Amino acid sequence: MKRPLALRLSALSAATALAAAAGIALTSPEATAATGGVTGYATQNGGTTGGAGGQRVRATTGTEIHAALCGRASSSTPIIIEVEGTVNHGNTGKVSGVSCNTAAGVIELKQISNVTLVGVGAGAVFDQLGIHIRQSSNIIIQNVTVRNVKKSGSPTSNGGDAIGMESDVRNVWVDHATLEASGGESEGYDGLFDMKDNTQYVTLSYSVLRNSGRGGLIGSSESDLSNGYVTFHHNRYENIDSRAPLLRGGTAHAYNNHYVSLNESGINSRAGAKVKVDNNYFEDSKDVLGTFYTDQRGSWQVAGNVFDNVTWSSPGSENYPAGPNPQSTTTVNIPYAYTLDAAGCVPDVVRRTAGAGTGLQVSDGNCTPQTPAPDPSTPTTPPPTTPGPTEPGGTNLSLGAGADGSSKADGTSYGNVRDGNLSTYWSPSGSTGSVSVKWGSATSVSRVVVREASGATGVVRAWRLLNADTGAVLATGTTAGTATFPQTSLRKITFEITSASGTPRVAEFETYAS
Repeated sequence: MKRPLALRLSALSAATALAAAAGIALTSPEATAATGGVTGYATQNGGTTGGAGGQRVRATTGTEIHAALCGRASSSTPIIIEVEGTVNHGNTGKVSGVSCNTAAGVIELKQISNVTLVGVGAGAVFDQLGIHIRQSSNIIIQNVTVRNVKKSGSPTSNGGDAIGMESDVRNVWVDHATLEASGGESEGYDGLFDMKDNTQYVTLSYSVLRNSGRGGLIGSSESDLSNGYVTFHHNRYENIDSRAPLLRGGTAHAYNNHYVSLNESGINSRAGAKVKVDNNYFEDSKDVLGTFYTDQRGSWQVAGNVFDNVTWSSPGSENYPAGPNPQSTTTVNIPYAYTLDAAGCVPDVVRRTAGAGTGLQVSDGNCTPQTPAPDPSTPTTPPPTTPGPTEPGGTNLSLGAGADGSSKADGTSYGNVRDGNLSTYWSPSGSTGSVSVKWGSATSVSRVVVREASGATGVVRAWRLLNADTGAVLATGTTAGTATFPQTSLRKITFEITSASGTPRVAEFETYAS
């Protein structure tokens, strides 16, 4: 007989305390957004790129996250928000602006698009504060912990959902997240990962969902059947009573997940839902697949799964377990490519890769964790440029032109970037700032070379090249060097440093027609 959730949590807390006493600690390495590339259904419908190509902004509070959203030129301007520290009710206020629609007490991603929210540094924890995605598209959430979000009691946030999506949401990728509660509905919690009211093309990957009465759902009721196309892979569901997930209509794909201690039911396919269940490992659980708590049945396709100490209840009028010998009842056609790990190694590879603070490691398809290189096929807006040593031909148009900028430091001059002298340089007053080259009349430019001064090579970590006449982004990059772009006629071009490891030193900002 299963113990009440509160007792099971008590036992888990004791185990955690013992681990801490033994000197076991979790590390939280620096992370970068969207390492390895999006997978699953989030690759469909045009794909999911989040804020790729946009400005990087660091935030340590919920209010700063909202301010970053509201500070964009428009609600669709790409942005990557790097979050570090603990975000809670005390530091999450409403911010107003034409490019956002925020609220206090919740991270509100509402009526926006092209956003990446990624935990960096020592980690990002959303404590008793949910993330709400509504009427939005092209969203990436990565390397974050969301814990103890309540719908009743105090404080409350996001209807009790750790991450909740509703109302015409498209293309969301949640990756390497840890979503956890401290009980079930009677303790004030709801779902960890909920999708409803026309939410489609979602992937949840390499994440941990634990200690909750409800793992998550697709569809809020038997009449909310407009959701679907959701992929769950390489996740760990641990100490969950039910809804791992609950599917009402729609299509889902669950592969290479580790389910341990599903206490009442697991994957609950109902109301016409279809789910493909590949190479998962189910352990110490009950009724891990079937239709439960309704007579409106769903269906499933199964292959390669391991059922380790799984018990099955008897069929009834509102209880249709797939076991004890699960067989396929439908066929689900998957439109994207994917590689299956052998089910037998899933507990180990998921343990080593899933959740926040694991270095964004993924499986190589042979049960071996690895830190992948960024996926070169992932599109960005605009395309990233690759710096190189190639010297451009032609005349450096910056020589003799004007220069200005912002964040000038003492003892430097903007003019040092256009004097042809590598021993002189311009620096901002901190780690970010901008410098421009300007002409008295429109000038055609298609290539720039940014040279850092001796002793400062590699200090610049992220930058944007802007058409200062229109504000359009011409190119972006992560290290100084050569950037090319379609030939553009302009009077002023700006090199904007958005991230650096120290104080940058720009020796030359060269511009060329070709």
